[in-house]
Amino acid sequence: MKTNRTYPRAVVTAKGAHAIETGHPWVYEGEVRRFELPSGESWDNNGSLKPGAWDSPAAGPSPENAPDHEHTSGPDHPTEDVRPLRARRGAGDFHERRLRKELLNAPRTEGEIIPLETLPDGSIVDVVSLKGAYLGTGLLSRHSRIRVRLVTRNANDDFSPEFWKRKARWAWDYRRTVMGDDARACRVIFSEADDFPGLIVDRFDDVLVTQTLSAGMERLKPVVFRALLDVFAEDGIALRGIYERNDVATRALEGLEQTTGWWTARSRDGIADGASDAGPTVTDIVENGVRYHVDFANGQKTGFFLDQKYNRRAVARLANGRRVLDCCTHTGSFALNAALGGAEFVRAVDVSETAIDMARENARLNGPDVESRMDFTVANIFDLLPELERTRNPERFDFIILDPPAFTKSRRTITAAARGYREINYRAMRILPRGGYLATCSCSHFMDHDRFKRMLAEAAQDAGVHLRQIEERQQAPDHPIVWGVPETDYLKCLLFQVV
Repeated sequence: MKTNRTYPRAVVTAKGAHAIETGHPWVYEGEVRRFELPSGESWDNNGSLKPGAWDSPAAGPSPENAPDHEHTSGPDHPTEDVRPLRARRGAGDFHERRLRKELLNAPRTEGEIIPLETLPDGSIVDVVSLKGAYLGTGLLSRHSRIRVRLVTRNANDDFSPEFWKRKARWAWDYRRTVMGDDARACRVIFSEADDFPGLIVDRFDDVLVTQTLSAGMERLKPVVFRALLDVFAEDGIALRGIYERNDVATRALEGLEQTTGWWTARSRDGIADGASDAGPTVTDIVENGVRYHVDFANGQKTGFFLDQKYNRRAVARLANGRRVLDCCTHTGSFALNAALGGAEFVRAVDVSETAIDMARENARLNGPDVESRMDFTVANIFDLLPELERTRNPERFDFIILDPPAFTKSRRTITAAARGYREINYRAMRILPRGGYLATCSCSHFMDHDRFKRMLAEAAQDAGVHLRQIEERQQAPDHPIVWGVPETDYLKCLLFQVV
């Protein structure tokens, strides 16, 4: 390790040091013992940079005013392993004392907070143990309970533009290797999985679409985005531009506003040297031989869900000659793969009329042979599936696909989410004839693999059927799973025959 470090240091507890040493890339607010500057000045405030808790009554806040610990799931928005304060209140004097202790971690006055000009959001911070051992270097978030997000564990790294370009090159070279020709539509940067904490970058042919979800990446955008453009240019890939989809509520947890639009590159003197409008915000991609319109300005998240790419291909192999019901179709991706795979008939269902309109347009893009074997329905599957069960499946569906949005984005709602997953899977199993096929998915990190499979086993038992597993699948490799970072392992997709 270099001895003359110029960066501030976050001194972390033994628990925080152990988490980093076992692979986790975050330092939580309560794990910071103090911040130190190279000058020797330090702030010992248990890591909290926000005032206010000292104003609460000694017994803690009322349930209505209790702070909310919930974050959105996944590597972009991790959630801490804490129980809601509301659940702890009323559980006895011990829990009341714990609650007061947590509240008093906050500074008593504004003067105890590290000044913004001294340590601004996005600052580069070394993380060290209580004994001073170097653990890694990351980016500071003053507003978030995730106080430091690591970007390297190598003390010899600098943080020049070349450092970020090298990391962007590694990320892109990995996608070219594992995706091959499919890299024309893929995730280029997957947040912590690529050591760009809080940054998502998807490629849709000639456009990069981004979500910037941490204060550190927000500050580094001019450097990181230019590095990405340079890397693609070096490979002879002409991009129209970078479109930002920062219309995400969780940016508020980092003190960031919501924004959308084309990113404008600026020269060192601050003058714009890139076009502020790079053209239409709809582009076409081809995935598994299926053509899609991608509305990256208005579609969900970055405009298209790329993580199910190869799971759709697996569904297509089973669909030949079958009558398929695709629930929560979004823009029709599973349904279109089934139709292109030779399905006799496919009904695509979604609660969103806008999504169904886009799915219908995508069917038209793929020609009359595909379009003529498809139907599109706006419906809530919690209403549709019971009706199909009651009427004994009059359309003779023998292949049902369940790919719902995440039913839970925190641990505290996992029980309710499990009931929702169980309900739709139970209904699907009751509807399908013996020998029919089921593809069922969950994209919630908190609904982990074991819990998801237990739920399926219980649903099958209640439905009076047996499941013959064909295969168990996960997300495509452009969304890499990093061991030691469980939040990167989020997508479940299982294929069964109902027997």
